Amino acid sequence: MATTFENSGVLDKSANPKRFRQQFSGKLIQIFSLVVPIILLGLIIFLAINAWPAMKLNGVSFLTNSNWNLGSQYGKPITVDGMQVLPGANYGILFLIFGTLASSFLALLFAIPVGLLAAMFISEIIPSRLRESVALLAELLASVPSVVFGLWGYVVVIPVFSHYVYPVIAAILGFIPFFAAPVRSGYGLLTAGIVLALMVVPIITANMRDAISAVPSADIESAFALGSTRFEMVWKVVLPQIKRPLIGVSILGLGRAMGETMAVLMVSGNALHIPKNIYSPMSTMASFLVSQLSSAMEDPTGMAVNSLVEVGLMLLILGVLVNAAARLLLLNTGKN
Repeated sequence: MATTFENSGVLDKSANPKRFRQQFSGKLIQIFSLVVPIILLGLIIFLAINAWPAMKLNGVSFLTNSNWNLGSQYGKPITVDGMQVLPGANYGILFLIFGTLASSFLALLFAIPVGLLAAMFISEIIPSRLRESVALLAELLASVPSVVFGLWGYVVVIPVFSHYVYPVIAAILGFIPFFAAPVRSGYGLLTAGIVLALMVVPIITANMRDAISAVPSADIESAFALGSTRFEMVWKVVLPQIKRPLIGVSILGLGRAMGETMAVLMVSGNALHIPKNIYSPMSTMASFLVSQLSSAMEDPTGMAVNSLVEVGLMLLILGVLVNAAARLLLLNTGKN
């Protein structure tokens, strides 16, 4: 009978209590493993249903133009393709896609070297008696609320960098059009990237420290025994063994940067166009949702809210695509 129950997949507590507990634990794990994909699927369905009117109205131009206009709030709604919209309403988010990707990749450009070097410094350089304390301080940055980073950007980065740092960058790299002056007021793409980088660094540092600690000590000692300097040991022994964790944590940091809202809203300038240079004001999809929601709620046709929901759907899809690309990259890295 026990064999029959096992083959049929039925939990039989009386036949073998230990076997029952194992089967029950396995079933419970299977059930909980479905929670995340079910929630993700539910979010996509919910957003798609609420964004469908806007998707029918906007079409592909929603992704290919940068004209976001709620229309005349005092005008009488008109009918377009069988749907009610305010006169002059137009919805395009190309500038949001550019701002989201540009600020996020700029943040990674700053955060990956800093986070990796910080992890190596903590793991290999500082005395072992101070290692845990310094690591704890670095990891505590991850618990700081994003609005605090936004305030830091507003109070420190914007005035200091716009007056003393950005003019120097423009003078040195001004031959590249995207780095040329004017540096403007300090609100913009570069400032958003710097603030996001500080928020991503603790994630990279903590995870890469664990990855570096997992490198076999025998490999490190062998490199020193062969006469390698510490730099050569890190470059030729440690780095090749942490490629996969580095890719994974970079994607984790990218997801954090793409979804950040308040900090970016406070330092980006919230402009409704693609930035003309790296210092220009811009917007991201997440921060735009917050800044435009109250105005969209005043649209009596509801099309503005539907379009904002479509922005949220595009942000979710973009995040899924980025993570899928990371999975493929990790698989290819693992084969090499």
